Amino acid sequence: MVRGRILGRIRAWFAEQGFIEVDCGALQVSPGNEAHLHAFTASLINPDGSSEVRYLHTSPEFACKKLLAAGEKRIFSMVHCFRNRERTPLHAPEFTMLEWYRAGEPYERIIADTVEMLRLAALETGNQLTWRGKAADALQEAEYLSVADAFARYAGIDLLATLSAGGADAAALGAQARSQGVSFAAADSWSDIFSRILVERVEPHLGQGRPTVLFEYPAVEAALARVSPRDPRIAERFELYAAGVELANGFGELTDPVEQRRRFEADMALKQKLYGERYPIDESFLEALRHMPEASGVALGLDRLVLLATGATRIDQVIWTPFS
Repeated sequence: MVRGRILGRIRAWFAEQGFIEVDCGALQVSPGNEAHLHAFTASLINPDGSSEVRYLHTSPEFACKKLLAAGEKRIFSMVHCFRNRERTPLHAPEFTMLEWYRAGEPYERIIADTVEMLRLAALETGNQLTWRGKAADALQEAEYLSVADAFARYAGIDLLATLSAGGADAAALGAQARSQGVSFAAADSWSDIFSRILVERVEPHLGQGRPTVLFEYPAVEAALARVSPRDPRIAERFELYAAGVELANGFGELTDPVEQRRRFEADMALKQKLYGERYPIDESFLEALRHMPEASGVALGLDRLVLLATGATRIDQVIWTPFS
């Protein structure tokens, strides 16, 4: 019941803001091209009996951006997404994602939207957002903290000193990490060390007492975000935390198909190295980027938001028909 009320309040807010709800298909040519995301594979049987490989999407992002390229301005989607190798108290192999996009509007506007989603959930339940003894009051003003400032504050690390416009220095970050007592493998990349510091030293402090917007991710961790015009070492990417839990990941969207292809190919090469597989690149998505306007967008885990708003202890407690 509470889940339905929260989703209803969110839908009403989007309607008031002039958004159109879009229903994106789950069966896709590519499930996404992030190295550490794992998809469900499907076999498409044609009428002549031939078969083709398809995937259940890990996010409706590619489809939504194609709609932006086709002329839509404000869209949102509440759809089931599918991710393999993910089953924990905060992860389910099938879950509901809320994504929305604003064409022609800045990164900062989508961040404000995302903070508002937490407020809407809290207003519906009258509760703080809680997880394992930690709490965040979503009615309080959110904390805004850059990734570089978070690393300096909680890990004693000068992150920007390890970055340049051309990339990242794993040796420099590794030296700082060792000096702060962070352990990692000799073969670990800059991104591996970054992730370890983030998870071990930074994330436990985020969203305590009030939500935290962690913004200005390093450009080498940009994913589908554009690089900041202010500093080429950082990207217009943010994540939103409450009670120590990451709820949303958003971008000032990259619209350069050449750069996006380069990132996809690098991620798929890493995926092949780590997991022995790679996913195809959706060529129609890259073509759509040529026509896509400047935009900002975000993906928020609805099940996690409901979990925190209701005080549940496992994600399957807030899913109507959880996978078993």
